[in-house]
Amino acid sequence: MPTKTYHLNTSLLAIVAEGFFSRLSFGLITFALPLYAHRLGLSITEIGFLISLNLAVALALKPAMGWIADRFGLKRSLTAAIGLRSLVALLLAFVGSPWQLYAIRTVHGMSISIRDPSVNALIAVHGGKKTIASAFAWYQTAKTVAGSFGKAGAGILLTLTASNFSVVFLVASFLSLLPVYLITRFVQEGSEVKDENPTTPTTPHAQEIRAATDTMATRPAMLPFLGFGFLLSGTAEMLHGLFPILATQYIGLSEAETGIIYMISTIVTLISGPFFGWLSDNVSRKLVLMVRGSTNILSSLFYLAVPNLTGIAAGRVMDDVGKTAFRPAWGALMAYISSFDKRRRAQTMSWMSMADDAGEIAGPILAGFMWNMWGLTIMLSARVLLAVVTEIYAITLTSSLKKLEDYHLKRKPAMMVLLE
Repeated sequence: MPTKTYHLNTSLLAIVAEGFFSRLSFGLITFALPLYAHRLGLSITEIGFLISLNLAVALALKPAMGWIADRFGLKRSLTAAIGLRSLVALLLAFVGSPWQLYAIRTVHGMSISIRDPSVNALIAVHGGKKTIASAFAWYQTAKTVAGSFGKAGAGILLTLTASNFSVVFLVASFLSLLPVYLITRFVQEGSEVKDENPTTPTTPHAQEIRAATDTMATRPAMLPFLGFGFLLSGTAEMLHGLFPILATQYIGLSEAETGIIYMISTIVTLISGPFFGWLSDNVSRKLVLMVRGSTNILSSLFYLAVPNLTGIAAGRVMDDVGKTAFRPAWGALMAYISSFDKRRRAQTMSWMSMADDAGEIAGPILAGFMWNMWGLTIMLSARVLLAVVTEIYAITLTSSLKKLEDYHLKRKPAMMVLLE
């Protein structure tokens, strides 16, 4: 009886390790940077702008950086992004004035715009058709856990060094640079991976025809998916940054009780992330996305109906379960859409990632505005309504996705005639 051979996916392991160390470094910076900015004299409003600046820069630059990654190589682009990110942390250790913080935060945004399309495309290449959601789930789980460790580590380092922020930033720079060896040594470039389609053309003329037909199949379908990514991320992240205020000011919990809730959520994420990746790959991606919407609705209802430690802890856990369901399913969807035009895989990823980022930025802004204007009840009720709208959008999009698949299958025979 033949024995089944299992091959270790070293490329994917190296990418997951990069995600862990990058978020570990970022966790240190996330905790220390607002405190350091306050020490330098920045107001709360200025610190809020500083924290959002890198995402805004990344949002603006991602399409261009995705185009560059496709032309100069995914692996090379990711390595450059890691180096630039490490330089950012190193420069923070020598900052002496507020304007330097803004300049460095802008460079950080540039590194994100290079890194995200490249790493998403590499996961799509190495994740495997039948395990792609699981690949994104493990990557996201590694980042989430590392982020929690990073924030805790920053607090410990600042305590041990009598608030020496330079030490924290130097450690962050070192941790950020560690994955360079793993990426350069173990990760294959996208073009080095064997093409799963045996009919891939080899002549320049045939490749041009293939690229043109791929583009026609992908681009008309892009906008609905961008809108979907915006709604998914926006509803999932509405309470990002506002949860500590909700817990302490509205519910009346102590900082210690709020910290315990974060710890519980991290443990739940360790379990639910890989589980939802497996569920998306082996059962139904649509089901996983529906779980995400349901948890958003339930968490909002818990915050309203059970305003105590138990209720807010349950709501927070549901929110994090929804996020762990959203990420692998969305990653698998990005991989699928980008597979229609593999020559522009990173560029497609950059547009879809940009929609995700836009939702992440807009969600907390909308929530904060509504909370300030009309109160918490109206804001959470609106969050429930938006989650319902997103679920209806998901059902509609599933039908569009089926049409896209049918179109892709129908165009294959015609394309093969052109290639002969």
